[in-house]
Amino acid sequence: MILAQKEPIRCELKIEKEEDLNCRVIRSISGTIRIPELGIVVEPGNVSDSYVTNIEGLLYRVRDVVEAAIKWSQDDPEKEAAGKNILERLNDTLSGKANLTVIMEDPLGNSTIISEKASCSNLTPEEASALKTGMIILDADSADLKVDSSENIQPLGNDYK
Repeated sequence: MILAQKEPIRCELKIEKEEDLNCRVIRSISGTIRIPELGIVVEPGNVSDSYVTNIEGLLYRVRDVVEAAIKWSQDDPEKEAAGKNILERLNDTLSGKANLTVIMEDPLGNSTIISEKASCSNLTPEEASALKTGMIILDADSADLKVDSSENIQPLGNDYK
């Protein structure tokens, strides 16, 4: 459950060395993950969960999904081949043989990549509003709210038998 809202944020990390796999990742339920070289976008949904891991753990999560997608697409050789190419690139990155970029975006500002190498910046209101949050958000200015003092509540009479 998100208890605070911060400035919308975007963090980017280029995975170039094996030690980059150890960088901490915090993904809230409103965080979107992108790996542009692979065309991967992980957007929040109704049952999104938050987690704390590292880049390696994040790539293993993505790899598990890609492996499942390959199994589902065995009837489509083109999709299966594309999945296998993505899987190969993920495995190469996990073994230090390839580079990838991981981008974390969060319109509520609760996700981040913790590393001196990561570049983080605030999203513009337009960029933030284009992201999914995975939940219903009530955005009401307190000046627009009407207060019900409940002073006029009367007990139910015999009309409701």
